[in-house]
Order: sequence, then C-alpha cells, then structure tokens
Amino acid sequence: MNSVRTNYRWRICALLFFATTINYLDRQVLGILKPLLSTEFGWSETDYSYIVVVFTSFYAVGMLLSGRFVDKVGVKIGYGLCVVVWSIAACGHAFVKGALEFAMVRALLGISESGSFPCAVKSVSEWFPRKEQALAVGILTAGTSIGAVAAPAVVPWLAASYGWKSAFFITGLTGFVWLIFWYLMYQVPARHAKLSQEERSYIDEGQDDGASEKVSVSWLSLLKLRATWTFFSGKLLTDPIWWFMLFWLPSYFNARFGLDLKSLGLPLVIVYTSTSIGSIGGGWISSRLIARGWAVSKARQTTMLGLAFLVVPIAFAPWIENMWVMVGLLSLAAAAHQGWSANLFTTPSDMFPKQLVGSVVGIGGLAGALGATLFPLLVGVILDHFKLLGNINAGYNILFVMCGAAYIVAWCVMALIRGSKPVANIEDVAKQQTPHSAQA
Repeated sequence: MNSVRTNYRWRICALLFFATTINYLDRQVLGILKPLLSTEFGWSETDYSYIVVVFTSFYAVGMLLSGRFVDKVGVKIGYGLCVVVWSIAACGHAFVKGALEFAMVRALLGISESGSFPCAVKSVSEWFPRKEQALAVGILTAGTSIGAVAAPAVVPWLAASYGWKSAFFITGLTGFVWLIFWYLMYQVPARHAKLSQEERSYIDEGQDDGASEKVSVSWLSLLKLRATWTFFSGKLLTDPIWWFMLFWLPSYFNARFGLDLKSLGLPLVIVYTSTSIGSIGGGWISSRLIARGWAVSKARQTTMLGLAFLVVPIAFAPWIENMWVMVGLLSLAAAAHQGWSANLFTTPSDMFPKQLVGSVVGIGGLAGALGATLFPLLVGVILDHFKLLGNINAGYNILFVMCGAAYIVAWCVMALIRGSKPVANIEDVAKQQTPHSAQA
C-alpha cells in the first residue's frame, strides 16, 4: 500500500449508489405500467394489491435471510449473487401473462432485491468511519430516488415505442452491466490493493477492531436487545409509506388528476427527484452535527425528528385542488422519508459491531417489509371500497392522513424503546445466548 491519501471509499459508495438505482428502477417498472397492465389483464385494485403483497412478503423473508447470508459470505459474493438473481427476475417479467405469473416473478424479484440494503449498509460499515457513514448511506439511498425517477422518465417511452415487455426486459439488463464493475472494483479494505495506508487508517477510526470475527450470534440474541427493536420499530412504521408512494402514486395521479401514461412522467420525476435531495441532505445534516461535536445518537434523533415533521403536511391532501401544489407536498414528504431512511439505516452501525450489521439490517428490513406487506392489503380494500362508491379520491385522502402521522408516531415509539448505549462488542451479544442458540 502506498502512503498517499486516497479517497477510494467514495468510488465504493458510487458502486453502491448505482446498485440501489438499478434495484429501484427494476421494482418500479410494474407500478409505472400498472394502469396499462390493469386494462390489458382486467386487474382490480385488490388484484394489484395481491401482486404487491407477494413481492413484499418474499422481500420480508429475504431481508431476514440475506442479512445473515451477507454476514457469512461477505459483501462481494453476497451482493453479486443478489444482483444476478434480481436481474434475471426483472427480465422475466417480459415473458409472463396474467396475475399469477406476475406474482411468481415478483416473488423472485422480492427475495433477491431484499439483499441490497443489508449488503450496502454492511459495506458502508466496513468502508467508512462512523462520522461519514450517514452521508455515505444518504448518497447510496439517493440511488433509490434516481431509480424511481428513471422509471417514469424511461419506462413510458420504452413501453410506447417497443411494448411493455421490452420495458421490463431492457431495464432488467442493467444489473448485468453493473456486475462487471462490481467484480473489478470491490474488495474489503484490508485486502484492497488500491487503498492507501493513510485512508485505511482513516477508515478504521472509531470502528471496532474486528477481533471477534468468528463469534457466532443467533437472531434470538439480537432480538433480546433494545437497540434491535429500535431499528425494527422505525422500519415497521415508516417503510410502508415509501412503498405506497412507489406503487400507488401513478394510479393516484391517474385517478385524481386524469393523467395518462404519457402525462405521468413529469409529476413523478419531480417527486422522486426531490428524494435525492432529501437522502443526501438528511445524511449530511446528522454528519455535520457529529462533526461539530454532537453525540451520534443525539444528532441522529434530532435530524429524524425534524424530518418527521416535514411529512405532516401531506395529511392536508384532501384540501388540495391544484395538481402542482400536491406534487410539491408529495415531493416534500418523499424527500423527508429518504432523509429519515438515511439516518435510520445508520443506526445498526452506530449501535452494533460491524460483524452484526448485516443481520440487524436484515431484521429491521423484515419489519419494514412486513409493514409493507400488510399496508397494501389495506390500501387495496380502501380504494376498492371507495371506487365502488364512485369516490376513489376519498380513499386516497384517508391514506395520506395516515402517511402524515406515521413518522411522528415512529419517532416517539423509537424514543420510548431506544437503548441507552451501543453494544460495545460482539461478545456482549454472544454472552446472552444459550449453547443451543449459538448454533442458530
């Protein structure tokens, strides 16, 4: 290793950014094409909600398994396998017909895409000092926003020009391109040939020393810790709101303002572009507070509380008649969610040794996906009920009121159960398990 200061960690962050971009691009295609596919296949709102639930159910199971998987095999192999499988599943949408077959490929997409954030957050915990982790997570989380922006910008054009099957197939191929760069560029810092000793030392500041790499810890032991439940509750209560924005905003603009597939692009691009500002800005704010001497926990909590209040105005949707005002409120709420998420995703690396980060993120991801599995069922029932009454917008209004309150409720719940201090080392967790559970 050379002694000249390098910044290779930000190249790794760029790789993670593009992975999350592709991840969200692939999952968003169905939501964009939903009005077209519903007409072609005769889906009701409940039919569509079942397809969404299949995706989120398998995503939930995958989150739990992928977190443990990446802790076992490492980020390079784990992330690569996830991208291979989800790219195959994304392309597979082009070859199916009807709700059942769509549900099958969505199941494969869900279980494979679930590995993205456990892998990405674990990579950040390995590649960045604690004071930079929220900013790094904010940047990679911005990839979800760019993916969500790219979908309404590109997918309608692809569908109009080449058909909806080509839209699924072409977007699915992007993951295979990313894999080339991943295997050429990625390695853990300790074994990376292009990382300088100075940057390696900088990364190691404030991190645990990894001496306990071989200690086995069960899920049950992690569930005995308040810190795990803090992250679990935050994901459970707020992830469903983001999934609602991903899968139902196109339908909302169609129902409320009469936008067709070609007209959806600009409003959705504005909403999802704002989330990039929110994710990077939210990560930057807490990182800045830490750099100014704030305690890590206080910086995260303060930032998240401010962002929670920024979501509240979306509850006033029933009284908004102008589409562009509604676009503004949705943009504010979506940006605040991504800033919230950037800080929420750093809490496992704040509170746990890096050997456990993937598992804890997986447990929290399971919670978020469970919430996202149940919420679409409620959405489908509410919207179908009010559609039968001839007033589907009333259903959307109820849902937006729920969205506006969710983050304040989540912050309060997290504050009530938050542990007083981080888990110092992996042995502290291992001591809590029985000999039998240690083999889990």
